[in-house]
Formats: sequence, C-alpha cells, structure tokens
Amino acid sequence: MNLHGQRVVVLGGTSGIGLATAMLAAERGAEVTVVSGNPVSVDRALAQLPAGSRGQAVDLTDTAAVRALFEGLGPIDHLVFTAGEPPALMTMDTLDPDRARKFFEVRFFGALFAVQAAAPRLRPGGSVTLTTGIAGDRPGPGWSVAASICGAVSALTRALAVELAPIRVNAVSPGMVRSPLWDSMTETDREQMYQDTAAAIPLGRIGEVEDIAQAYLSFITQPFATGSVLTLDGGTVLA
Repeated sequence: MNLHGQRVVVLGGTSGIGLATAMLAAERGAEVTVVSGNPVSVDRALAQLPAGSRGQAVDLTDTAAVRALFEGLGPIDHLVFTAGEPPALMTMDTLDPDRARKFFEVRFFGALFAVQAAAPRLRPGGSVTLTTGIAGDRPGPGWSVAASICGAVSALTRALAVELAPIRVNAVSPGMVRSPLWDSMTETDREQMYQDTAAAIPLGRIGEVEDIAQAYLSFITQPFATGSVLTLDGGTVLA
C-alpha cells in the first residue's frame, strides 16, 4: 500500500468520501491534489491534509477548465472521481426535465470528460476510480434519475476499462454513508434516515467515509482489477 512518489488527483476530494480517500492516500505517501468547485471547501480540506498537498477550485462541468487543470498538473498516477451533488429524487408525476439533465452534468458527464482530460497524462500502471451507487441495483420510488446515473457510471467503468487498457478503470458503489452529502437535511431528519437504514440492513449500521475510502485505495493499489464495481453497502442490496 506504499504510494510514495505517486501522484493522486481526487475530484470531489474536499469533503466526505473524497476527502477521506485523499487523506488515506496521503498517509500512504502519495502526493495528493484535491479539486472542488468551492474555493472555501478547498482551503478547508488543505488545512486537514499533510503539508505538500495541493488543491484547486475548478467547475467540473466546464470542460475547458477541466482540460486546463490536467494540463497544469502534468503527469499523474491515479485519478479518483467522487464529485456530485445530493441525489435528485423525483417521481414520474413530478419529474423536472431540466433538473434531471442537470443531475447528469457532474456525476456522469463530469466524470467522462475528466477521464478524457486525464487519460493522456496517466503514467503506466495508473488507474481511474469512479463512483456509482447502490441505487442502480436497488432503486426505490422516486429514484429513476439517480438509479440511471448509477447504471450509466457502472457501464462507463466497463467501457473505459476496455478503451483505456492497460490503464485500470474501476468504480466504487457505496450504500448509505454518513457524510456531508446529506447536510441539506435537518439534523433530525438526517439522523432518522441513518437510524432507519441501519435498522434495516444486515450489518446494523450505516457506512462511514473511512470505510469507503479503503475501497478506493484498494483499487489504486490492486494491479489486477479493472472493469470492476465494488459494492460497500452493509448488505443493503440483500435486505
């Protein structure tokens, strides 16, 4: 798990799962760059990361800005994409076409165009790790858009694994995780959601960002995995 001398770029790496992944990679000796659209979030993350870590504020829906980011970074070893806003839950009778399309901008097209920009700069032995979710495997009412995103990212992972070989491309599929993704909810509603989810799944608890970060590090360091989607959900898809 030694990453000394390797450069890891985490898009969406300033909070939640992304920040936990960046911190774990840095602990293993990697030179880490975190990227977010929010400059305040970047500064806050750098205050938590080791000296020598870097951060940039970039709009991941701006393809020209993303290209410029990777041109400026130069050669890298690993790309991790964890960026995305909270899931947009819409039933068929309330489906908003513009809002549905917007949801794809970061989580799917943001990932796709980030990989396009990063791929020429990935060194031999490098990897890409994307983020999907268990909604693609077990959607509920109102999850049509979110589930579609998850399914699309899983399919993209397999397609890129073929196209970019021998660069390794994989994805992590988290279940319910305690993270800032849910900060727009009231504390009462958020804690109730966590409790209800924990009570309904085999492991009896929700995930923590540190749990999920280990999966990204596993894909970074596992030399024989590509085209794989790793589910970490405490058994949610079984419940």
